Amino acid sequence: MGTQKVTSLDVARRAGVSQSAVSRVFTPGASASEKTIAKVRKAADELGYRPNVLARAVVSGKSRIIGLVVSYLDNQFYPEALEKLTNLLQERGYHVMIFMAPQATVNVDKVVSEILDFQVDGIIAASVTLSSELSDRCRAAGVPMVLFNRAQDDPAMSAVTSDNIAGGRKVAEFLLAAGHNKIGYIAGWEGTSTQRDREAGFVRALRDAGVELHAREIGNFVTEQAQEATRRMFASDPPDALFVANDHMAIAVMDTLRFELGVKVPDDVSVVGYDDVSVAAWPTYDLTTVRQPANRMVSETVEILLSKIDDPDVGPRRLEIDGPLIVRGSARIPEGWKT
Repeated sequence: MGTQKVTSLDVARRAGVSQSAVSRVFTPGASASEKTIAKVRKAADELGYRPNVLARAVVSGKSRIIGLVVSYLDNQFYPEALEKLTNLLQERGYHVMIFMAPQATVNVDKVVSEILDFQVDGIIAASVTLSSELSDRCRAAGVPMVLFNRAQDDPAMSAVTSDNIAGGRKVAEFLLAAGHNKIGYIAGWEGTSTQRDREAGFVRALRDAGVELHAREIGNFVTEQAQEATRRMFASDPPDALFVANDHMAIAVMDTLRFELGVKVPDDVSVVGYDDVSVAAWPTYDLTTVRQPANRMVSETVEILLSKIDDPDVGPRRLEIDGPLIVRGSARIPEGWKT
């Protein structure tokens, strides 16, 4: 064929099928017999044909592309969750474009605005927040969006999170049952719903038991800031138990306590995290933590988004999925506690 562009008509002629049959073979979700698929793909390979996905999107109005935006990947929870999201969307016939938002801000209006220019069918926003103006623009453009592991005070925005308030409460009840009364908390970034709700559930359960928070510092979900927060908290009158707003910070806290400050975990202080990332189960950390039900969070996020793509009139959904407390060796275990 020289340098001339190979078309679907060329493939159809080589395979001895109709042009529409070629189109069906290369359209995700379309039906074609195994015999037809084999003939068309053989002809396409021989001719070096590649379907023009963008052109098909212009004709059909569907790109079969989902924009996935995330602000950081150093927290192990997100690479694991994003892999699950990508795999499931691909199983459903969609391609994924990942966009990184600047780490200096969790507001990603500029990034999402660029995503819309790619004519995506939908957007999943993980660990980020959006302005109400941009949310309105997405709706006006007919591009549905689901927030993953974040929620906003926008009743029209779908969101899937773990039940962070319940998770915080479980940690408080566990530490109280173990006899702790000097309990500290290292917060994440205070502008996020995950941080706000985890702390709210935790502090409320302590107060219900007549216990006030002994110490509080802010780590902003950042390793270095969590280390600094630990140094400040343990400089004088340290707590005997510590809830850290996520595992990413909790790992940094444990390393600082053990290897820099000479504090024994859990003999001197119990440490509990949140997420249950893979590293938490390593013998080095053996971290007690609240497990985010990532598999269900991912499946619900995809179902909500695809249902909205299929039917724009489907209303928003906000799910909070309960996750269990995973008891390991980084915290004192209450007598008679069932693990």
